[in-house]
This record gives sequence, C-alpha cells and structure tokens, in this order.
Amino acid sequence: MRRHDSAATTIAWLVTASVAFLGCGARNPPAPTSKAAPSAYVFAWPFIDPSGLAPRGGTTRGGSVTLAPEPSPAWQALQAPGLSPYERDRAAILAMAGDYRTSFDFLETVVFEPPHRPAAPYRSWGTERVYVVEDRGDFISLQHVLEMVVVDDEGRQQGPFVQKHWRQDWQYQPSQLVEYRGRDWWERRALSPEERRGAWSQAVHQVDDTPRYASVGRWEHGPTYSSWTGNRTGRPLPRREHTVRDDYDLLSAVNRHTILPNGWVHEQDNLKVVTGPPARPKAREVGVDRYELIAGFDFAPADAYWRATGPFWRIVRDAWTARLGAAPALHVSTTCKGTPVFAMFFEYAARLEGDAPPSDAEMRAFVDETLDCVVTTRQR
Repeated sequence: MRRHDSAATTIAWLVTASVAFLGCGARNPPAPTSKAAPSAYVFAWPFIDPSGLAPRGGTTRGGSVTLAPEPSPAWQALQAPGLSPYERDRAAILAMAGDYRTSFDFLETVVFEPPHRPAAPYRSWGTERVYVVEDRGDFISLQHVLEMVVVDDEGRQQGPFVQKHWRQDWQYQPSQLVEYRGRDWWERRALSPEERRGAWSQAVHQVDDTPRYASVGRWEHGPTYSSWTGNRTGRPLPRREHTVRDDYDLLSAVNRHTILPNGWVHEQDNLKVVTGPPARPKAREVGVDRYELIAGFDFAPADAYWRATGPFWRIVRDAWTARLGAAPALHVSTTCKGTPVFAMFFEYAARLEGDAPPSDAEMRAFVDETLDCVVTTRQR
C-alpha cells in the first residue's frame, strides 16, 4: 500500500489549496467566484440576477466512489425491536461512525439589511472516516478524519491527503454546557432537571480540538429515520466565512442530525449576528451537510495516521476537558505568538509519524504550554 503524502506536504496542501473542506477549523483561501450563466439556478431566489452567485468553496474534484449498496449494520442495530429509549439513542449516535462521501452546502435564505441579496453560496466535499474514539455508555466521542484523493485537470490522482477533522462528543443527561458568548468567550451553564431529563448534549470541537459549540436536545425515532435537534446556540464565525466576511461576528444556530439507512444528514438553521452595539441579525442561512455511506474506499492511510497521532490528540482532548471544567468562563485565542494553533498542533502531531516520536511527557508539556498561551480563565 502506498503511504499517504508526507506530513509537511499534506499540511502545506491543506493550508494553501482551495479545497476548503475544513469547515470546523483550518483556514483556506476562498475559491474565486465565476460569473454564472443567466439561466443559473439559485434555490429560493428566483427573481434575482444570479451573476456572482456561483458557489464558492472547493474547486477540486475527487475520484469516483462506490455508495454502500445496503443499509448499514449500524442502521439495522438502530431498528432492532425491544430497545429502551436510551439504547436506541445510543445506537443512533453510534450509527454516525463509518465511511462517507460528504458534501457541505450553505445558502442565505433571508437577508435582513439592504441590498437584501444573498452572499455567494458555499459548497465543498470530502471523503472521511468517522471513528468511535470513546464509548463509556452515557458518553460517546466521534472523531472525523478526512482522507482526500484529488484528480487534476489531466486526470492524474494526487494524494491521499489525510487531515484530522472535527469531533463530536455526546453526553447523556448532562449537568452543564459550555456555550459560546461571543468575542472569543465561552461560559459554563448549569442545566435544569427539565433540560437534562432524557436529553443528550452534543459538544463540537474544531480540528485542533478547541471548542466550537455545544447544545442539548432529544432523539426521536421512527421506522425510516432517527433525528436529534439541539437548542439554539452561539458559535464563532465559521471558517468558511472567516477569510471573506467581517460584517458579522457570531453564528446563532440550531442543529438537526438525521440518521438514515444510507448515512446521515446534518442540517443547520443559522442566524448571522452582529453582537453590536446594536446587536442584530444580518441574514438567515440554511446548511446541509450530507454523509453518504461508501464501500471499498481505502482508508488505510487515515487508519495509519490515527494510530500514530491518536495518543497526542488524546492528550489535547484531556487538556481541553480540564480547562473547560476548571473555570466558569474561558477566553480562547486562535493564535499563539502569531501562529495559528491548528498549525502548531498539526505539525507536532506529524512528528509522531516519524522514527523518533516524542514521549508522553514531552507531548503533555507542549500541549500545556500551547494552551496556556491561548486560554485565559475568568472566575466568578
């Protein structure tokens, strides 16, 4: 088997390419927009000139994949008769693990201020494996790892490029959430017994395991799908907008995860908010991230990466857990001494794929030093 491209090459490609599939983390320059044909179709905007509304985002294309021909064993386990509500909830969460062709689509549907015209839609793609990295019964952690094979204009394949992607942690009947309040501040909030009863929280973390958002909701199950909807929650400016928008600074979002026989769909109802003064929404946006199960894709490079770097990322996760639980409020910077934290962590993790990986003590020291550089706590 061909080993995936070197870590340095992969990092450089991820930072400079216009693939822009790092929606929860790394920066990517936006793809240039092209002038759409007059007959171009823009969903929900039938009477505007579509010029300039060609989707931005990934400009690359991948190789062909084979969709899974049958419902997954995870779906069959979810549909098994006789499960308790708690057991069925767990089965739905675990059904998000697996191998996927992914697509990411975002479009503004309502613009609250002149000229009442949407920004260019966003579209990207990926292939990724979702791992169960922890399962304690009432706590499940799912780690997404991208593995991309890109086809150039001459039909030649480049890659595979392997990249740690976002993480989602699920907690049954949580006692608290760490919520984003704007201006890089996160605060812990205790949940009432009514909010907790029978509910699951989902805490999402970016590619470098910094917090992204957290919300709480309940699963509902039927014969054709299972679905979880979280409460509205704040989050920082998404990375797909970070380099192209400076007219708002907070995303207020409702998430819905729907499990299907052939994969799952992540839907978002987003408000793009100026925190003020005066505080006001700029636009409403719909997002649809689709995860379609695939078969026969060689994820061995992703497995090799995760085997090598998993111990480092566990230390990062544990360090964040300690900090998020130690103070009622945290201010988190995205850079340390001018360098993006994701780049620092990716470069350090790549050392574990070499012949002389650092020790656990060295990894912990590096992680603590880096987080001390970017995290400021506030006591009550």
